[in-house]
Amino acid sequence: MDLFQQATNEDSAPLAWRMRPRRLADYVGQQALVGPGKPLRRMAEDGPVRSMILWGPPGTGKTTLAEILAEESGAHLERLSAVMAGVKDIREAVERARVAQGQGRETLLFLDEIHRLNKSQQDALLPHVESGLLTLIGATTENPSFEVNSALLSRARVHVLKALDQAELVEVLRRALADAEHGLGDRRLAVDDAVLELLARAAAGDARRALGLLETACDFTVAEGDGERLPREALEDVIGHQASAFDKQGDHYYDLLSAIHKSIRSSRQDAALLYIARFIHGGGDPLDVVRRLAAIASEDVGNADPRALPLVMSAWDAYLRLGDYEGQRAIAHAAIHLAVAPKSNAIDQAWKRAQAFAAAQPRLEVPTYLRNAPTKLMESLGHGDGYRYAHHEPEGYPAGSAHDCWPEDLPRERFYQPTAYGQEKRYNQLMAWREERDAEADGGGKP
Repeated sequence: MDLFQQATNEDSAPLAWRMRPRRLADYVGQQALVGPGKPLRRMAEDGPVRSMILWGPPGTGKTTLAEILAEESGAHLERLSAVMAGVKDIREAVERARVAQGQGRETLLFLDEIHRLNKSQQDALLPHVESGLLTLIGATTENPSFEVNSALLSRARVHVLKALDQAELVEVLRRALADAEHGLGDRRLAVDDAVLELLARAAAGDARRALGLLETACDFTVAEGDGERLPREALEDVIGHQASAFDKQGDHYYDLLSAIHKSIRSSRQDAALLYIARFIHGGGDPLDVVRRLAAIASEDVGNADPRALPLVMSAWDAYLRLGDYEGQRAIAHAAIHLAVAPKSNAIDQAWKRAQAFAAAQPRLEVPTYLRNAPTKLMESLGHGDGYRYAHHEPEGYPAGSAHDCWPEDLPRERFYQPTAYGQEKRYNQLMAWREERDAEADGGGKP
């Protein structure tokens, strides 16, 4: 059966399909979009329906919403999947839209997984969306700003759908238990609130998954009076191990890495551990976490705690040597250290300033006294003349602005500006001491 074709025998269709809302009034969740006076409700009630892209995780009602909009607006609905449809399918849908237009009906084209639309498909679709022959309703789990070309994106408003919360999922399950026509109401099945809440948590915001779990749970009911009961202990067989996997190229993958980074930067070690555990539990590569930790060590901790980067590199090595199970502890070790450590982005800022300054100085010349002199000719040109070997200087510092190693004829800049936190407080003291020695060597003037 095609993804969008109706089941010939509704009794044999999955519970999630049978319980799909037919009216906006029965739709659960997304009240910011379909609540009273909200954009999609106003389109359904007063029209016209505008081109849009529905972006949200699985099981949030994207397909259902498109079907309801078509039904309540009286439009003709064409359904295509970007995975299976080619340019020929789009052209056929366009021809059917022309026929509907001749009959005075608007055509809504529901395009599932629009992020998989290739360039030729988008080129075939664009002029008909632009002309208004087709009103596009795209559905995607991926960020459309990355996956849909700008021409098509500019002609469709993006509406963000959220994962259903636990209360909304429990409401979906209760409706299924009470609905004798489409759901399980004819079975007289008793389910405690605690069991419904457990099923809702296991569904992780996905209404389709919640109904699927409930339907599977019906195989584990026990007789009770003249009806049935779903015992809590039976859910272990139903729920099992929730892999909660995610697309390793999808937004959720990068959102978790971002959450790890920002939690550590904010010195929230427990939140960082939570997101790392979720990332790995969902199938993410632990080495991706270590790579991010290595970046954090320099970008957000830096010289406030110089031990941070070596510790991360040791955790990286420990993971490779110990294997996944023990190695994950080493990753947690490094993450906690980074989160608890004092923070400084002085290295990151210094590097950005240096890059910008160097880019603006294409004719930068190395001072002659810093140049190497491996040949007699280079020596005769003065390379290395005047260089002062630091280890032969008092207190290991060649004081004076004449030996500041800065390129001649360039304005002096200070890129590295350490904070007053952690070890960088000591760095500030060392740098101030050296500035004093420079001033003394220059005869009291500023370095």
